[in-house]
Amino acid sequence: MFGGDSGRLVCRLDNAALAMENEARLLLFPDMDANLDGLSCAEKLARAQFTIHLKHDEHNQTVPRQSSPTLWHVLYADRYTCQDVVTLPSHPDVQYTILMFNPDSAGNPLDHFSSEEAGLHSFYFVLLLAYFVASCIYVQPLYQALRKGGPMHTVLRVLTVALGLQGMSALCNYVHLARYSRDGVGFPLMGSLAELWDMIAQVSMLYMLLSLCMGWTLSRRKPQSRPLQWEQTPTSTAVAAGVVIAQGVLLLWEQYSAVDSEHHSFHTQRSLPALLLLLLRVTLALVLASVLYQITSTERSTLKRDFYLSFTKGCFLWFLCHPVLVFVSSIFNEHQREKVVTIGVILCQSISVVVLYQLFLSRSLYWEVSSLSSVSLPLTIVYNKPKFDT
Repeated sequence: MFGGDSGRLVCRLDNAALAMENEARLLLFPDMDANLDGLSCAEKLARAQFTIHLKHDEHNQTVPRQSSPTLWHVLYADRYTCQDVVTLPSHPDVQYTILMFNPDSAGNPLDHFSSEEAGLHSFYFVLLLAYFVASCIYVQPLYQALRKGGPMHTVLRVLTVALGLQGMSALCNYVHLARYSRDGVGFPLMGSLAELWDMIAQVSMLYMLLSLCMGWTLSRRKPQSRPLQWEQTPTSTAVAAGVVIAQGVLLLWEQYSAVDSEHHSFHTQRSLPALLLLLLRVTLALVLASVLYQITSTERSTLKRDFYLSFTKGCFLWFLCHPVLVFVSSIFNEHQREKVVTIGVILCQSISVVVLYQLFLSRSLYWEVSSLSSVSLPLTIVYNKPKFDT
């Protein structure tokens, strides 16, 4: 897709003399459609908007201004293309390299980013800046909360690890894209590390959320359990581990199916594992909704009911943001869909972690979680009436 004022196509030949002998040329078509199917070979070639005759070692073709990103097709043709019966020469094929450049904000066509990816580099920079500012403000109180311990100490640790992994993923993506904007290659290793950190964050959050809900449901049958504590049973652990393994397999399968892609993003793939991953997240959201509804409907403590409702919002935001954004992105242009889904998923999941942080660090809720020693509900407070001497 070319967009802007200074789109450029560069073609480099390995053997210019051979290309000239074969009358080799490149044909540029803007947004080819089905109308070309009924045309003859010669008529199709005549419909090209630009023709580049390959006679020199390097050719540069400037694409005229595009009001919006437009899809272009490049077709190679030579003296043998439209001949039905032809004896091909014995010499080797014409070898060439095509480079396509879109202009950057200054109009220089060396930005290397396609229309689908333009803007992601700036987004990761702003995201890292937000992470840095937030860490400077909240790292000290968070560290003190982790040192105090408590029933939800493990939950806070998992949230901290997941948020840290997301920050590292953003940093790796930024480094990769910063280098890519200069040389068109980038750091593929950084892109792979960004995938790895994000996948670990995904599976760790999934295990925590699912284990919490299943543990709370099963532990309510025990008369001496504390429902707001992370209750782990063999059943809840097995269910959470099984779903985590399934999601991990789908994530790896999705990445393997897109191994030839230049950049690293698993938010907008249209492959079979990507669709199965979306279906899994919707199913998990429905399961968690059912579990939390059972807990909330039988809960008599208003404070705990509010706790469960807030927890439900955080879970829904984490699991449903990806499927919903994929659906919503269909109303945007094709070159905008990847950016809408990628940026939206990262922001929504970051907000989800913040919501859960606020929930578990809330003073009143944390006080109740720490002070409860049984499930004798509703929580009652006994007042001793003072006695006065007459």
